[in-house]
Amino acid sequence: MALRVRIQSIRKTNRPNAHERIRFVGGLNDDGTRWKLAEPDAIDGIKRGDWDFYVRVGVAAVDVVVAVSPEGHEYLKTKADAIVPDRLLSLPECP
Repeated sequence: MALRVRIQSIRKTNRPNAHERIRFVGGLNDDGTRWKLAEPDAIDGIKRGDWDFYVRVGVAAVDVVVAVSPEGHEYLKTKADAIVPDRLLSLPECP
């Protein structure tokens, strides 16, 4: 069973394409320590069934999924976003 994990921050690249803007995702562990994963590792973990990521939007948990850009690039976005991963891109930067 996949571990449900909240993404609380991201690290962006300097690329202009929104599908290539997220480099890392991160958050806090239960013990208060920080974790950070490269986007390809997060995508692989979702596809393997290791992780089930989500973000908070108000009080709601919104699932993070693997999407594919028109150019064939896999990236992370929330189910609630259309094509551009706006909810993830609006998160604060990982420390």
